[in-house]
Order: sequence, then structure tokens, then C-alpha cells
Amino acid sequence: MALSAVDYLVIGVYLLAITAFGSWFARYQKTTRDYFLTGRSIPWWAICFTIVATETSTLTFIGIPATAYAGNMTFLQLAIGYVIGRVLVSVLFIPAYFRGELFTSYELLQRRFGTRVKTLAAIIFLITRSLADGIRLFTTALVISVVTQLPVTWVVIVLGAAMIVYTMRGGVSAVIWTDVVQMFVYIAGAAAVAVALLNRIDGGWAEVVRVGRETGRFAVFDFSLDFSKVYTIWSGVLGGIALTLATHGTDQYLVQRLLSARSAREASRGLILSGFIVFAQFVLFLLIGVMLYAFYLQAPLPQPLARTDQILPIFVVNELTHGLAGFIVAAIIAAALSPSLNAMAATTVTDFYLPYINPSADQATQMRISKQATVAWGLVQLAVAIGGQFMERSVLDAGLAVLGFASGAVLGAFLLGTLAPSVTERDTFAGMIAGLLVMTAVWWDGKIAFTWYVLIGSVTTCVVALVRSSRSPRAAAADS
Repeated sequence: MALSAVDYLVIGVYLLAITAFGSWFARYQKTTRDYFLTGRSIPWWAICFTIVATETSTLTFIGIPATAYAGNMTFLQLAIGYVIGRVLVSVLFIPAYFRGELFTSYELLQRRFGTRVKTLAAIIFLITRSLADGIRLFTTALVISVVTQLPVTWVVIVLGAAMIVYTMRGGVSAVIWTDVVQMFVYIAGAAAVAVALLNRIDGGWAEVVRVGRETGRFAVFDFSLDFSKVYTIWSGVLGGIALTLATHGTDQYLVQRLLSARSAREASRGLILSGFIVFAQFVLFLLIGVMLYAFYLQAPLPQPLARTDQILPIFVVNELTHGLAGFIVAAIIAAALSPSLNAMAATTVTDFYLPYINPSADQATQMRISKQATVAWGLVQLAVAIGGQFMERSVLDAGLAVLGFASGAVLGAFLLGTLAPSVTERDTFAGMIAGLLVMTAVWWDGKIAFTWYVLIGSVTTCVVALVRSSRSPRAAAADS
């Protein structure tokens, strides 16, 4: 079975509509404060929904059902850490972000430590976010390619062009408000898939429960102390907390959403509520994975899967009616189009262009450079997405691993800046370098699961910086 003309019409109309909706916000972008922070006018509920949509991607839509289809629900252990981590972000970082007029999270490091730490953190963000979101874009293109038989490269170009156009024109307002719309679109799409599956499984929900119990697919907790296992209670909770502190507390991609809130209180309220919504959303996607397993026990696939990530797209294109299949594909696109390009442009302009190239740039110049940076980073992500075709590992694991690799060093710097007033820039910079070196060794060895990456990197950064700081006074005394 292939998509019909009606399906293609639904997908095309959705892409045009979301691009037009995002571009509509261009009329409100007069200054960089508007372009990067929406004038701090976003209510708490919109902050909540944009964070949920930002955290959700095609990696979620097809990757999480695939984990339950092939295994179980131990991914939820990571989601528990996500909820706890949000509370800690609200206590540790959000109050500091609302003291003063900050455009990026890395300006906080500038104030506390100085240029070197801030610049290193900003560079890490730009590199890791380019890679992670390039993988995210590739994942979406892979799904569309499976259901349309179009080349992945061409799908990447079409989706990337839509993403670049509305982000470049509408700024962060376009990103946030399209996120709000798209969250409801992809949740509706996931619910439609779940209903369609239940209607096609002989025995319905009772059969899903039976199959899930007998095959262990409802298992949530794994108390193993094996550090090579991706999802255990220890790596899930501790690793999930560390990953959330890094992504939601220090990464400009998500911090920009918080900085757009009306106040620190509204930012915290939206952030914490988003954790519970994301948890419920993960439960839904995992249940879809169990339903897919139960369905294909009754109606086996004609040939083995090349990769488990393909199971949901195959169901959509082969089993759903015309029109509905197009809506599900549009929902998958909605889960992907929450771009980081505006956040990357904000970092480029605020942390590099203004300090090092043109400190006296007027607003017109800053707006022009901001839009050029948005397009440039969009092209970088397009290149990464096209290269993603040659990646062999699970796209869900790959996306999370990229974020975890270098984020620990940045998180360590923020924790030191917040909790260790005696630590200097020199100590912190040395700690960050040590954290990156240790993580390089950990990644190269390949024996430790990526869920531990941020925790290992941040602990290494903090320990090295604190040790150096504790020795500094004695060294100075000895020299005198």
C-alpha cells in the first residue's frame, strides 16, 4: 500500500500552513529582544507546551515505540529523572536567569567566570546542537522516505527549507507558538495510531495486556548495576536528572524558552508541569510499541525489519486509511519541526559577534546578522541530516548520546558558578577540559551507556575544579 493523493495533500497543506503561521510573526520582530526573547511575553502554559514540543521529536514518535516493540518500558526510568531534574532547574538556575537582561544562558557564565568559560560552553552548545538536531531532522526524513519512497536527501531539503524559512522570518515567537500548535497535532496523531491499533488487534486491549505481560514488555524497573545497560533505575534517575539539568538548565535551546517567560515564577511553573506531561506522553508512545508487537504477532511482517525504528512508519503506510495516514505523517513532521536555529543564532550574535567582531553594531545590523546566522546554522543541520543516512545505531540513542557527550562539562561549569563561589575561572576552565577528555575516553571505550555521560562529565568537571581551587591558596602561600 502507498500513500494516496489525499495523504500527500494533507502533508503538503500542513507544511505550507505551519510555514505561513510561523512567518506571520515576522511583523513583530523589530529588535533582537523581540527576535530572541519575544519581549518576555509568553505565559506559563505556552512555556509548558513549547518545552514539551521542544523535547519531543521524531526520535520520540518512532524511537520510543520501537524500544517497547523490541524490548520493554525501562525507558520510563529516564523519564523519572526528567521530572526530578526539572524541579532542580527551577531551584538552581531559573532565579539566576531572571536577574538582569540575559539573551543567552552563557552570559551567566560570563558574569560569574569570564570569557574563556563562557566561550567554551557556547562552542560546545553550537557543535552538539548542530549534530543532535541534524540527527533529529534525518529521523523525520527517514520516516517520510519510508512511507513515500522519496529519497531521504530530498525530504531533508524540503523539511529543512520550511524550518529555516519560518524560523528566520518569525524568530523565537514563531518557534514557540508553532510548538504549541504542533504539540496538539502530534499528540492527536499518536492517539489516532493507538485507536487504530486497538481496532485491528483481535481481543483489543485485553490481548495487548496479555501479550505485554507474557513477554515482559510492561517491565519498567531494572535494578541492575551493569553500567553498560542503557536503561536501569540508576542510570535512569541519576542520568536523567543530570541530562535534564544540562538540557533544560544550561542548554540555550531550552533555556531560551524559559527566558521568554513573563517571570521566573511562570517559567518554573511551565517547566515543572511539562515534566509530568512528557512522562504521560512517554507512557502513550511505549504502549503504542507494545500494541505494535501484539498486532504483528497476529499479522506477521512479510520480511524482517532492517531496523526497529521503521515499525511505526510501516504500520502507518500499510494499515491506515487514506487521509488518516497523511495526518499521522503530518503529526510526525510536527514532532520534528521545533528548531534550535533561533537559539543558535542568539548564541552566535550575543556570545561571538558582538563581543569579538562588532561591539557597536546597531539594531538593524544585529537583526541582519541574526537572520543570516539562522540560515547558516540551518544549512549546517541539513548537511548533518543528509550524512545521517550512513548511521547504523538507533536514532533515539544516537540523538541522546550526542547531547550527553559534551553537556556534562557545561553543566559542571554552571553548578560551580551557582554553588561554589570560591572557584575561579581558571579552575573551572581546567575542570571543563578534564570533563571533555574523560568523556572522550569513555566514549572511545564504548563500555558505559550514554545515559551516564552527562553525570560523568559534570562530576569530573566539578571535582577537578574544586581540587584545583582547594590547592590554590596553599600554593600561593608556599610561593610567598
